[in-house]
Amino acid sequence: MQEAIVITEQPVSVSVPVGYSFTLRCRAEGRTSLQYQWFCQHKSVCSQIPGATEQDLPITAQQTQLYTCRINDLYRNTIFSDWVKVEVHQCVARGLPPRLWRGEPVIVLNPTKQRVEMGKPLQLQCAAMGVPAPTYQWYRNGNLLEHQKKKKLWITHAKVSDSGTYLCCASNSHGEHWTNAVDIHIGTCRSEKFFATGKIALLVGNNCYQHHPNLMAPVTDVFELSLLLEQLGFQVVSLLDLNKAEMVTAVSRFLQLLRKGVYAIFYYAGHGYEHSGRNYMVPIDAPQPYAPENCISVQKILQKMQQQQTALNLILLDTCRKWYNPECALSQVQPLEPWGNTVYGYATSEDAEAYELQDGEFSSGIFMKYLKKHILQEKKVTHMLEDVLEDIGRDPLVTGKQVMEIKHTLKEARSLTDPICPLGAAAHCWGCSHELVSKMVTFPCGAQVELRFHRLFSNVMYVCAKLQLPPPDIADAHLLLCWPTEMDDVAILKESHLDQVESLLASVYKREELDCVFQLCGLQKIQTDVVLQLDLHYTQLSTKQRTCESLQTTLQKSLLGQFFSQRNYSQPNYQRTPACAGSVCLWDASALSTDLKGQASLRTGSGRSLPSSNPSNSSSEPEENDESDLSELCSALFRAGPGQDYP
Repeated sequence: MQEAIVITEQPVSVSVPVGYSFTLRCRAEGRTSLQYQWFCQHKSVCSQIPGATEQDLPITAQQTQLYTCRINDLYRNTIFSDWVKVEVHQCVARGLPPRLWRGEPVIVLNPTKQRVEMGKPLQLQCAAMGVPAPTYQWYRNGNLLEHQKKKKLWITHAKVSDSGTYLCCASNSHGEHWTNAVDIHIGTCRSEKFFATGKIALLVGNNCYQHHPNLMAPVTDVFELSLLLEQLGFQVVSLLDLNKAEMVTAVSRFLQLLRKGVYAIFYYAGHGYEHSGRNYMVPIDAPQPYAPENCISVQKILQKMQQQQTALNLILLDTCRKWYNPECALSQVQPLEPWGNTVYGYATSEDAEAYELQDGEFSSGIFMKYLKKHILQEKKVTHMLEDVLEDIGRDPLVTGKQVMEIKHTLKEARSLTDPICPLGAAAHCWGCSHELVSKMVTFPCGAQVELRFHRLFSNVMYVCAKLQLPPPDIADAHLLLCWPTEMDDVAILKESHLDQVESLLASVYKREELDCVFQLCGLQKIQTDVVLQLDLHYTQLSTKQRTCESLQTTLQKSLLGQFFSQRNYSQPNYQRTPACAGSVCLWDASALSTDLKGQASLRTGSGRSLPSSNPSNSSSEPEENDESDLSELCSALFRAGPGQDYP
């Protein structure tokens, strides 16, 4: 039955300075002429506003109040609009809002730096003006805080793990603005026995090899470890399937961002081997047989980490340690300095293999199965790893086959849960990302599609499309995502890994059925803007004809390409950029544009369709481990450009 009165436009809440003039609007439709009456409520007293009998209510802001509008028709049918809040800021800085203000968020109160005793309440507060009134979202160390969506952030009993860098995003339909970032310390740095000046992690998982058997577990293991380290306040970059040039570049960027007092973690899952006490990681393009010149020396990385005067260096190697190529010359690595800050966590012992297991729809390494159980513990990192070792030793699946090994020189009881107390300027940006916001696009027929962007790894992104309720004059609508043929050289996950990665996506993002899921992998190889085409096929009910309409969406060249270059070294500007969010920047949120296009000669694909990969050609490279410095190799890579072999 049709409603007697239907509100077609609800009033909206606003947040404005005192003396600001604006208008609340309400629109309704009915079967007779309609009458309007506005009401306001202040300090629990609701009253009718004399003379406020029009659809529009002009207001000059004086004090914070609630408003609603009553609409009735000639048959005495009555309906009320939503209650809206007019928040009035009595004191704002000179020059706010700007003269040509159009209602975009303007921060009028920033949170302040605090030191809070453990177990005591933590409260942070911010405020912003905006028309409509802004919504709020808090972040800690770049990680979104799911339940902190108000101006005031409240934690009843603060824990050490609540320490970190906080900031808030205020947003409305006109844009967004970020508060200043503030450092929060639970307990004072002086009272805590140990603390980190920053926490940085690089995770690499190699699954799809060109000349060696493929693996399954690194996909899941890298993903799960990244989530756990973010909970501990680490800025994380997680990368899948890197060739040697890309591994060297990623490690070089990681090393250059380490500073005095930082906790640094390097994790590698993939093929590897050991030769006379030296450990080597195998890139996806390494030829057979294994040879030092085609692989990456772990000891060389650790030596460089020590030179940065880090407070803790943790190397986690989830790889085999079978002895290999005894005739090859040893890499030239100097002995480590006796600084007492280094921990090795080997998934297995010397001349032994590391095993994977199938756990439901996911594959996982035995090492990661137990590491994720203990890594959040507030205890010395070596004691935490000993708990992992003991659990692996009790696992009947690997008894007599795999035993974890721990080597360390850690002289202090440092824990991965130690608080972060930055010294001087904020830590360098590592793992900084802009999450692309969802975007609604509209076809000429009126059908709307919501585009969503989900990043599981720093170089893997999903573009998801959901068709909204279609217009009543079309039926049997079907949505496709297409990609240009020039994308074919982008590295991808092989088909055997697709189900696993999509299961990870489903485990993180609780979402309804999507019409299309498009996967972009190997983003470090992308050198141009990416154009995706949305094709909507539907039946026009009036003519019974099948019709196709198309839209093109342009995603700017991935900033991951800049991550693989020398240029992208800068301190984060927290007034314009959110704190680090767990993986590398991919596309700026403003980089998404949609244009109406005709049919193009693009290969169509939906859901699981992916471009094919072309194996890169191996080149005659210098022997990595005999180079005098890892940075010399990186310089050669920088000259060659991302995704290329050495010159």
